Amino acid sequence: MFEEIAKLGSKKVFLLANRSSVKFIEGDGKLIETLESKGLLAAPLCTSIGMGGGEEGLLKACDAAYECGADCILTVGGGAVQDAGKLIRLWLSTKGNGGFDKESSVAGIQAAQKQDPLPALHPQIAVPNSFAMAEATKVAGLTTKAKTKSGAAHEDMIPDILIYDPALSAGLPDWVRFGTALRGIEHAVGAVTHPKADEDIRTRALTGLAILKENIEKLKETPECPIVQSNVYVGGFMAIRALNTGCYPALGHLVENQYSARFGVHQGSCSGILCARIMDSHYEKSEELQKRISAAMGDASTPAPRLVRDLAGSLPGVSHEHAQVKVTDDMLVEFTQWMFENNLPRYNGLSPKEFSSVDDIRGMMTKPLNEL
Repeated sequence: MFEEIAKLGSKKVFLLANRSSVKFIEGDGKLIETLESKGLLAAPLCTSIGMGGGEEGLLKACDAAYECGADCILTVGGGAVQDAGKLIRLWLSTKGNGGFDKESSVAGIQAAQKQDPLPALHPQIAVPNSFAMAEATKVAGLTTKAKTKSGAAHEDMIPDILIYDPALSAGLPDWVRFGTALRGIEHAVGAVTHPKADEDIRTRALTGLAILKENIEKLKETPECPIVQSNVYVGGFMAIRALNTGCYPALGHLVENQYSARFGVHQGSCSGILCARIMDSHYEKSEELQKRISAAMGDASTPAPRLVRDLAGSLPGVSHEHAQVKVTDDMLVEFTQWMFENNLPRYNGLSPKEFSSVDDIRGMMTKPLNEL
């Protein structure tokens, strides 16, 4: 890593990590100690990023990186931390620009992505500790104070260097390990069934899906096995790269992100709760594609929504029913009404089968899993 920092010519590294990764970079991990000894640590370790990339913690990190004059962002942790690193880089691109305030804001970050031309972004070294795959995309999400999903996107936001080390996943709680692995299944499904997908995208996504399914099953038996974890990562990487080749966001990705933001549910459980239901809602229009999904998951005779439902239901720590995360019927009624009023054209552009009423959306999200 330090050779890469030297090659980048960086002198002030801003280190951002989630709390579960701190044990690997303090003490015996010696990352902080080594950065300090080399005079590279621009500011104290920042751990302000919470689940889903909450607005308050993100802006705190942006301001800290701005004030210390960081010229490189090193992100260690899950998807929220990796996305935050991208958004911090975007905000730092406004430094010295008289058109932007010194204090960060969501509106300011989103305006920054529209700079034309976009100034060169400071590099990002991404070190993931799970399988969410944010580090492999040009998109960065955040959860606003109003509990909606927002963010920014630009080709230049993809991290410059990616380092995967399964040792960083040691001791992860089940909801993180298996939830982020399941997220890869949803990425593959979304790429295969996306209206804009071509055969190359589908082939790559199906290959990633087959690797994921085989190794997630093994992960249940040997959750700390570095080889199995690495294979899950490879499958997830293939799936997200397929999805991001003209098919981002997929319907499931968008709906699940919004559900996560609204109800504070981990995105892995959002996939467990909704992915199979979403697939079932457009099965009639995507049946041939879903048969290929079934084959990739090792059971060509079973409808794909059932295979995804059963896999999600078998994973430790992953919710697969609304009730398990205390989302009530009234909450779902309000949420699906908001979805219909604010996002219907976008949903219809992403779904093989169009929605014509709020009842279509509500029916998709609440169909009993035992009826799939």
